[in-house]
Amino acid sequence: MKLDILAIGAHPDDVELSCSGTIAKEVSRGKKVGILDLTRGELGTRGSAEIRDQEAKRAAEILNVHVRENLAFRDGFFVNDEKHQLEIIKIIRKYKPEIVLCNAITDRHIDHGKGSKLTSDACFLSGLRRIETTLDGMQQDAWRPKHVYHYIQWKNIEPDFVVDISDYMDIKMDSVMAYSSQFYNENDKNSEPSTPISSKNFKDSVRYRAYDLGRIIGVEYAEGYTVERYVAVDSIFNLI
Repeated sequence: MKLDILAIGAHPDDVELSCSGTIAKEVSRGKKVGILDLTRGELGTRGSAEIRDQEAKRAAEILNVHVRENLAFRDGFFVNDEKHQLEIIKIIRKYKPEIVLCNAITDRHIDHGKGSKLTSDACFLSGLRRIETTLDGMQQDAWRPKHVYHYIQWKNIEPDFVVDISDYMDIKMDSVMAYSSQFYNENDKNSEPSTPISSKNFKDSVRYRAYDLGRIIGVEYAEGYTVERYVAVDSIFNLI
């Protein structure tokens, strides 16, 4: 299957929190979208890797993505080296996405910045034909995505462009709340320890960040991205 967009996150829930409105919008427009999680989030304070697997599956169903895979790198301890790069390269060459969405370039969680650079490097290396990879016994062709965009996570990074997700905010929040072991629910009697992302404030911040980005561009809700090279448009009339 060839994908239009591959969204990559260091942990299950990174994609939902940061770019799921964009994903839902593009799926509704007929684009083929997949998600790749680098780890199973096994170091998370609440829940477990097994619970996170089920939550990720449910979130994928809500977003109606075409595929979701997990590379099961070590949460907290994966590094940007040849071994990890090659595993991501295999997925990029398998699905041949035009666009890759990936972690914030810098963030509170160390895996986010690491995942950002690891993914970016793998996208470039994937286009080099002298790097040989095989998948299921078959030699893979080189493939480099046309664009790599970095979504925004904990830190308030100024975006280079934003996407109007006004009609998809509810789907975004539903996909986030699929991770019920992680996030605030006033009816939840979860007795596990509180974390920075289990607070009501954090849950509310997902919506009010989108609301604020929407305000700036004159729509209700939006998601922001940073870029690795200039964004080109074929006409200034295509802008909101």
